[in-house]
Order: sequence, then structure tokens, then C-alpha cells
Amino acid sequence: MTSPSLPLAGIRVLDLSAVYSGPMAAALLADQGAEVIKVETAGGDIARRVGPAKGDISAVFAAMNRGKRSIVLDLKSEAGREVLRDLIGRADVLMENFRPGVLSRLGFSRDALRALNPRLIYLSITGFGQDGPYTEARVYDAVIQAVSGMCASHLEKPGMEPGLVATTICDKLTAMTAAQAVTAALLARERDGEGRVVELSMLDTALAFNWPDAMYNHMFLDEPPAAFPEVGGTLRPYRTRDGYLATMTPQQDEFEALCRGLGEPALAADPRFSSTQARSRHPKELRAALEPLFARHGTDELVARLHEADAPVGKVNLKPEVIDDPQVVHNRALVEIDHGDIGRVRVARAAARFGETDAPVPGPAPHLGEHGRQVLEQLGYDPERIAALQAAGAVRLP
Repeated sequence: MTSPSLPLAGIRVLDLSAVYSGPMAAALLADQGAEVIKVETAGGDIARRVGPAKGDISAVFAAMNRGKRSIVLDLKSEAGREVLRDLIGRADVLMENFRPGVLSRLGFSRDALRALNPRLIYLSITGFGQDGPYTEARVYDAVIQAVSGMCASHLEKPGMEPGLVATTICDKLTAMTAAQAVTAALLARERDGEGRVVELSMLDTALAFNWPDAMYNHMFLDEPPAAFPEVGGTLRPYRTRDGYLATMTPQQDEFEALCRGLGEPALAADPRFSSTQARSRHPKELRAALEPLFARHGTDELVARLHEADAPVGKVNLKPEVIDDPQVVHNRALVEIDHGDIGRVRVARAAARFGETDAPVPGPAPHLGEHGRQVLEQLGYDPERIAALQAAGAVRLP
């Protein structure tokens, strides 16, 4: 059960999505109090098979589907579609990330959804958009990184090999944008009583994310100023005696603090480095000057020195070290979920806090179809009807 103190308590969400973008968006809504029912096929969300797993719960699935309930429906059958119609009639939000047109071909066009529930917030996530030259193409995160310019943002200089961010960044950005858009649509509905259709593409999301800094040389159209140097591959961690540190010093006083902490305050007066603009014109020379200074020190000792000097710095934690980082521990940013038969699972808690107390620990991710009978009973189906649906293969019950 969700806490009545959470902002989305009482909101019902149907999650027909799979893999990352939609499921993570629905999980964020669940973190904020929404009741989320995940509708899956008999094969289940493919995320159940991504990463280390215990049975049908993988690490990826556990994180992306925490706090939800699962029902398995055969939407190719009329009986399965009838159950979905009943669920839609009682829902506040419907989320899907099918290819364009799939839901409509199943009998759930926008007009049909409005007829079933005029107050429904319908979120459709696509890779490239509802139409256009790429709209029928299969899409995953790396594809969007490529098309959006994100790969090209990882160049040290023009002509060098592009790179991919080693996490599903476009999927997760889309998820966060989707969750915000749904809550905005829910607020609008409170004002006028009307449902909404929310369209969101991964490409548009990645472009909006990239544009302020990665694309700043392509912003001015009329008499554009001189292009600004791009940091690209020069923006990377510095090696210490026993690890790595990362820093950024966009303000001159921060660069001066960095030089003091490194024991070379005079470096800040070098004409090549004496302003943000000067440093942007000499990135390689700057890196060549700083690298040996970082290499003189141990990581923890240098973090303390740079904090004392008030310079921006962060120790590059190895993945196991993140869990025990003092600030991560202080923030109580990681929580343990009792996952019953598969044991405890560690996830990052909801980042937003409402009030002075932590949000409740989220519930576990569901086994495939785990809550099917419960969901059907809440729709008012009697045992005979549930048995008939199961016999027909329209629903799959554990």
C-alpha cells in the first residue's frame, strides 16, 4: 500500500511499457504514491532477463519496476482486451512505449481511449516520434545517442572516434521527462477536468538535454559569434597516485582555488589560464600543466586539500565504493527492499523528498503475473469469470 501522505496517493497508473523508458517513468510515479499496475505479455518484459537475475526478477527489472503489481494479459484475444478496457475505465494514467500505431491496431485508438475514460492521461513514448522517416525503425538507447549528437559530444577534437555513454542515458532521461509530463497533465486535469494525450520521443528528449551546452555552437542563427571551443575529451578525470579525481572550474575564483590546493597558485596567473575564456582556448596546455600536479598526491589527501581550498572536486568512486561513500550513506540514498523469496534487493531511493522525512521504502518488483487474481477481483470479477479467462488463455495467473 502507498502512503497517503505522498503527493500521488490515489492515482492509478496502467503501465503497458517495457524495458527502460516507460517502466522507469512509472516507477517514479509509484515512488511518489501512485498505484501502478504493470500489464505484461506471457513472455514478460524483456528487462526481466537483463543483468544478474533470480528467477524472473533481474537487477534491472527490480529497479525499474519497484512498487508495482503485475497482471499478464493476452491483448490479441478479445477477452484479454476486455479486461484492459475495464482497467482503463478505472485508471488515471495509461503509459506505453510501443511502436507508433500498435495500441490503435489492438482496438485502443485515441478516440477509443477517450470513449472509455474521458479523464484519462494517455502517455505514448516512441523512439523517433509518431511519424516521420525513422518512425517504423527499431530503437534502443545507443541509436538515439547516435542520432541526437550525444555520440559526437564525446570527441576530443573533430575527426576523432565518437563514443557512447556506457549507460542507458537516453532511456532514463525520457523516463524522467515522462514522469514530469504526466504530473503536469494530472495538474491540468485538476483545473479543467479533461484528460490529455502526452506524446514524447526519445530523440526529442535527448536533443533537449544536449542543446544547452553540447550544441551551443549551433544556437545563434543571425550573425553568429565565433564558435566556442568544445571541451570534449579533455573533460575527463585526473589521475592521482592511487586513483582519480574529477573537477570543473567554470569560474575564475574556482580555478584559483584549484591551483592553491594543488600547491601551484602562480599557475592561475598564466595568461593562457587567467580567465575562463583563455582556458577554453588552451585546453590541452591546461591539461598538460595540471596532470603532473594531480599525480603528486594521494586521492583522499588531495580531496581534503581541495575541499579546504574551496575548489570543486570529486573522488572517482569505483562502483563498489559508491555504496559506502560518506555522502551517499549520510543521504540514506540507497535502501533495501525485502523481496521475499529472492532475498533483499538494494536500490536507489526516490531522489525527491516531500517534507522532512524520507519516502517509504518502495515495495518489491512483481513476479510475472503475480497480482493477476487480485487485480481481477478488484475489478469485480467473480471466481467463475476469472477461471474462464484463465482457461481461455486471456490471463495468466501464478
